[in-house]
Amino acid sequence: MKHRTVMMYMEIGCFVSCLAGWILVSSTLAIEYWTWSEVGSVVLTTGNYFSNLWKDCVSDSTGVSDCKEYPSMLGLPVFLHSARALSICSVILGFFAGVLTLIGMKCTKIGGSELANARVTFAGGITYLASGFAGLIVYSWWGNKVRSEFVDPNFKAQKFEIGAAVFIGWGGSILLITGGFVLSFFSGKEGLRSTSKKRPRRPNSYATARTRRTYMMPNSSRVTPMPQLVQGSRGGRKIRKTRTTGTYSRDDFV
Repeated sequence: MKHRTVMMYMEIGCFVSCLAGWILVSSTLAIEYWTWSEVGSVVLTTGNYFSNLWKDCVSDSTGVSDCKEYPSMLGLPVFLHSARALSICSVILGFFAGVLTLIGMKCTKIGGSELANARVTFAGGITYLASGFAGLIVYSWWGNKVRSEFVDPNFKAQKFEIGAAVFIGWGGSILLITGGFVLSFFSGKEGLRSTSKKRPRRPNSYATARTRRTYMMPNSSRVTPMPQLVQGSRGGRKIRKTRTTGTYSRDDFV
């Protein structure tokens, strides 16, 4: 199997992996179970509390649920603002990474030459890495906060557990990071190798063989001084020629 065919199948597999990870990360923004807690007051009645980045909800065993959005943007903690920003940045970066990867893949033939395709795919892989790390920071930060509050004996408020959305986000972030790393490694290796192996340009002027014909070339752009031996020999020939071809008067023969 040719190297180009192997690279094409590898790019398709990495793109599918990153696309699946991006869909999983995007779906967590709408999932309500980032944190959850179950409280049983009566045997037949239990209350479930759950929340996400946008609202708090409560439901009971009868199936009735009620959700309330956070009342004020300015009243929210910095942790929640940071989680929202990183989650949205992860989704946006994943979208642009998918566009770049589609343009640069060998099977689409949109980017142009092989070198241009490799560089565009490398940019898409780096963007996928940034998207995956942004999502991984959000879910790890959220999970660590929930865990620290749950095991803290001095925390007197309602304690929650890690919801399903965090685990889905972890899986999607790992897919993004893995696919982006493989894409950026192979495409960057191909693009940088093509750049480093370019032939150096030939200089405008270069040394030529010093022969008699070279010195006598009328259109030569390189002025080369003539050796002393050649100059002396030409001067001697000129002098001898002058002596032998001189004119004589009539009185010299008398």
